[in-house]
Amino acid sequence: MSTDPRRFQTEEVFLSQIPAVQLLVNLGWQYLSPAEAMAARGSKRANVLLEEVLRAQLKRLNSIQYRGAVHPFTEENIHAAIQRLRAVPNDGLQRTNEAVYNLLTLGISLEQAVDGDTKAFSLGYIDWQRPENNVWHVSPEFAVERTRSFDTVRPDLVLFVNGIPLVTIECKAPSELLEQGISQTIRNQTEDFIPALFHHIQLVLATNRNSARYATVGTAAKFWAAWKEELPSAQEAELRAAISKPLPALVQASLFELVQAHVNEGTAPRAEQTRASYTVQREPTVQDRTLYGLLRPQRLLELTFAYTVFDGGQRKVARYQQVFAVQKVLAAIQSRTNDGAREGGIVWHTQGSGKSLTMVMLARQLALDPAVNRSGEARIVLVTDRTDLDKQLGNTFAACGFIPHRAKTARELLSLVAERKAQLITTLVHKFGRASGIKKFTDDSSEIF
Repeated sequence: MSTDPRRFQTEEVFLSQIPAVQLLVNLGWQYLSPAEAMAARGSKRANVLLEEVLRAQLKRLNSIQYRGAVHPFTEENIHAAIQRLRAVPNDGLQRTNEAVYNLLTLGISLEQAVDGDTKAFSLGYIDWQRPENNVWHVSPEFAVERTRSFDTVRPDLVLFVNGIPLVTIECKAPSELLEQGISQTIRNQTEDFIPALFHHIQLVLATNRNSARYATVGTAAKFWAAWKEELPSAQEAELRAAISKPLPALVQASLFELVQAHVNEGTAPRAEQTRASYTVQREPTVQDRTLYGLLRPQRLLELTFAYTVFDGGQRKVARYQQVFAVQKVLAAIQSRTNDGAREGGIVWHTQGSGKSLTMVMLARQLALDPAVNRSGEARIVLVTDRTDLDKQLGNTFAACGFIPHRAKTARELLSLVAERKAQLITTLVHKFGRASGIKKFTDDSSEIF
C-alpha cells in the first residue's frame, strides 16, 4: 500500500473534510473560506476570535433595559467585552479554559451611565436558550500561529459561535488511524503549539468516514469516546436530507482549491474521481451520525452549558449515556399522578459509567429548570450507602461549583430537611432510620428530589 502523504491528504479532504462541511452547512453552519476567516480576525494569525462577527453579535444580542427604555451598550463596553475574552490571563490550559467557560456561560457585568445613573449591567456572549439568535460558522484549514513562533498549525475544521471558536475537528482518511487525529489534537493543546485556540474550545473531535471520537480540552487519549444515538424518524430524515443536499458552488470551489494545494498532476485525476463520487446521494456514515449527534446547534449548546463540568480542575464532557439518562429523568418528573405527586424511577448503571457526574449534571439541570424550580423551593437530596461515595459526591459537587451540605449525622440531616436550610444535601441511607428515631417528620412536597 502506498504511504504517499499527498494521497492521504486528498482522501482526508474528499472522504472526510468535505462531507463534514456539507453536513454542517446544511445544518445551519455558514461556511467561511480561509481568506474570509483571516479577514474576520483582523488578518492576525495569532488572533483566534473572529472579532468582526463577535462585535456585531454582542451589539445584536445585548441591550440595557432601564426605567422602561432600551439602551445599547456603548462602543467602549463592547470593546471591553471583546478584550476580556481575548486577553484572559494564561494560567495553564485547564484553568484558562475554565475562566473562558465561565465568561461564556455567565457573561460579564459592565458599568455604564444611563439617564444620569451609573450602574452595572450584564452582557452575554452567547444566547444559550435560543440557538437561532446566534451566528454559526465553519472554516477549514484555520491557520493559528504557534507560541513564540511564526510557524502555524492548521486544524482541519474549526467551528465558531458568534465568532468564538468552540469546536475543532481533525479529519482523517479511512485508511489512516483515528488515533493520529486524537494525538494531533492533544499535541496542539500543548504550550509549544497553539494553546491560545484551545483556551476557547469546548469540544474536540477526530473523525473519518468509519469512526469518530470526541472529548474536551485536556482529555487524555484513553478517555475519548464514541457517540451513540438512535435517532427518531424526523431527525433521521433531517440527517439524510443534510447529506444529500450538495454544497453551494462557491463553497465547493473553495474546498477544491484546498485539495489542489495538496496534490500534483499525478494525483489530481484521483482527486477528481473522488470528487465525483460525492456529488450523489449516499448512506449516512459513522462520521455523519457523530457530527449530527454532537454538532447540530441546539445539541452543541446543551453539551457545553448543561453537560460540562470541571471536576477537581479537570474538564469533563458527558458521554452519551449520561446525557440521555438525565434527559429521561427530566422528562419523567414532568408527569404527575392524580394526587399531584411525581413518580420515581430507576436508572441502571454499569461500573465506571460516570454515576457521580451524572448526578451532578442532573442536579444542576433540576436546579436550573424553571419548570422544576418555579417556586424556588426545589430541594435535592443525594443518598448513598457508603461513606467514601458520600464524600466523593460532596467533593465532586464542590469542584463543579455547587455548595452541597453534607449531613454527617442523623440530627443534622433532620435539621437540613425539616427546616429547609439547604437546596442540595448529601447523606447516607442509614441516617434516615436514625433521624426518624429522633423526631417523626413528614414532608409531602413534590419539590424534593
